[in-house]
Amino acid sequence: MLYNRAVDASSLASALAGLALGPLRYLPSAGSTNQVAMDWALEGAPDLALVAAGEQTSGRGRLGRRWYTPAGTALAFSLVLRGGSQDLHHPARLTHLGALAVCQALREHYRLPAQVKGPNDVLVEGKKLCGVLAEAVWQDQALLAVVIGIGVNVSAGSIPRHLPLAFPATCLEAETGFPVERPKLLRQILESLLRWRAELDSPAFLQRLEDCLALRDQPVRILRPGQPELEGVIAGLDSDGALRLRLAGGEGAAVQFGEVHLRAVDRTPD
Repeated sequence: MLYNRAVDASSLASALAGLALGPLRYLPSAGSTNQVAMDWALEGAPDLALVAAGEQTSGRGRLGRRWYTPAGTALAFSLVLRGGSQDLHHPARLTHLGALAVCQALREHYRLPAQVKGPNDVLVEGKKLCGVLAEAVWQDQALLAVVIGIGVNVSAGSIPRHLPLAFPATCLEAETGFPVERPKLLRQILESLLRWRAELDSPAFLQRLEDCLALRDQPVRILRPGQPELEGVIAGLDSDGALRLRLAGGEGAAVQFGEVHLRAVDRTPD
């Protein structure tokens, strides 16, 4: 994960020094950092325990999709949020928390026009650069923890050229024009995430998320399993985080992100 240098737990811990995190597990290769973190949570991993991997061989994204993470080309990490923390009362916001953290880090440190495409993508110039997946950890019918997994395409090798892409992809180095140190990027994202986690209940959180919303004021199509398709213009977010649409007839509609497909009317579905 370091640019042109080997990475181990010690080098990552050095990059993250001073952040109010839990313990770190670094794996040169993992099937899925989310799965490692979920198993660790069941074993007692504390709040803000962090799993990072140099590559993922079976990383997963939303709706069962695969997340491609070749060795040394991307960030792949997962964070445990334990039961008892206030934010577990807002599980629908946790995916937004991860996406907003990445978006803000890219804007603040790399001056990129990053946007959040609900519920779990970060786009730059209309191309996907990051994916977020929040998964619940249950024990005896009780919500024990939520794991937020984040994958960021950093160098060109992170883009799966040999796989069909449902949405245009990019990487951080292509957008910035210079090499990016992955531990430094990881720290920047986690700093942002910790800052916004503290604001999860506040109107400021939803306002900043709305400010970063992709496809704002653009016509979109919403595909929902087992429900009629909706088409309208994105007007913003409701107070509960639902997407607010202005339909063709002028009436409004609120759509909870959940298991939906959101696309611009002139694009392939994602």
